[in-house]
Amino acid sequence: MTDKGLIHYLSEFATSERLKRFNEVLANRTRYITVVLEELYQQHNASAVLRTCDCFGIQDVHVIEGKNSFNVNDSIAMGASKWLSIRKYKMSEVRLADAISELKQKNYRVIATVPDSEAVPLDKFDLSRGKVALLFGTELNGLSGESKSYADEFLYIPMAGFTESFNISVSVGIILHFLTQQLHTSKLDWQLHEDEKDELILNWLRESVKSSELLEAKYLIKRV
Repeated sequence: MTDKGLIHYLSEFATSERLKRFNEVLANRTRYITVVLEELYQQHNASAVLRTCDCFGIQDVHVIEGKNSFNVNDSIAMGASKWLSIRKYKMSEVRLADAISELKQKNYRVIATVPDSEAVPLDKFDLSRGKVALLFGTELNGLSGESKSYADEFLYIPMAGFTESFNISVSVGIILHFLTQQLHTSKLDWQLHEDEKDELILNWLRESVKSSELLEAKYLIKRV
């Protein structure tokens, strides 16, 4: 359980504007939707996706790394990574299975995003059936056959042009905009619980308060 006393103590070193902003953001944060990124190798796209997830209130991002590491350009991500909960996995058949299994154990429906008109179109997708983990693949080849084999459902964005797919960061933006709009107007239990909010506030204070490690150590000494 998160130490509320520590939250209160560190909050004394943050501005009232920053604390107000934390609460405003938390009111729209969700774990009902999570994003899973498989083998993204272009730094620009990886960074843009994180920025998009933060902007639409998605708290958790799962990153499956393969031959290329998942690197972030902070000038593009605009610091989004420090506000998100990012879980990384090294790519192999076993670890991919572990990543998907972990999500399913948390009652996520694993949704593979594909440029396939036989999948469910975005405007027909039913969020009410349960939490969703959206799988997005590489910029060049999309999702691997292995990741598709673990999917419970398939989703696509209808398009009217000659090209078969959007850029990965654009796809993430379109899908998250549509689904979060649905989420916010629904009666689903999509918001974070109080203990989750406390955990995030503490993490965010640690990220934003100067010398937070030293202050936390001082607090712990006083408490003893």
